[in-house]
Amino acid sequence: MANPALAGARVVILDTTIAALPVGQSEIGLPWNWRIGPASRPVSDASYAAKTFTPTGAGLRPFSVGQVEQPWRTARNPGDLAIRWIRRSRALAADSWEAAEVPLAEDSEAYAVEVLDGGAVKRTLITTTTSAVYTAAQQTADWGASLCPGQSLAIRIYQLASLIGRGTGRSVTLTF
Repeated sequence: MANPALAGARVVILDTTIAALPVGQSEIGLPWNWRIGPASRPVSDASYAAKTFTPTGAGLRPFSVGQVEQPWRTARNPGDLAIRWIRRSRALAADSWEAAEVPLAEDSEAYAVEVLDGGAVKRTLITTTTSAVYTAAQQTADWGASLCPGQSLAIRIYQLASLIGRGTGRSVTLTF
């Protein structure tokens, strides 16, 4: 079939012949060298351009977490703050309205919650559930006292993936 697009065309129609790159997990982070040009000519032709591409695995990186609830004080230890959020997923069934919770697309569930002081990370809490407890002792160590009603706390939450590491972070400022 002849090329239906004229030289200099402003629109090119992409069809089902476009395919995803066959990047294996072991190739993430390694540079690929490509020669790009018209299929009707040999790759040694001057019309081909050389490009280097390094797959980053962005399509494997976990999404940021969903809604983050305002913290509440735990009944067991009144000075502790419980922070909760809703998990998001790249799993195929994640769009189902029937499921109570989206399926986990990772080998195991894990999150990092960064407590921020401006742009600096004051503390990182690691958890294997969609909640974390910022204890009164940790608050005192970080701020000199337990946080009081009316104060705010900036945090950033990452879902962790065994292959890629941290996903996209979700930054919020909590007020209590």
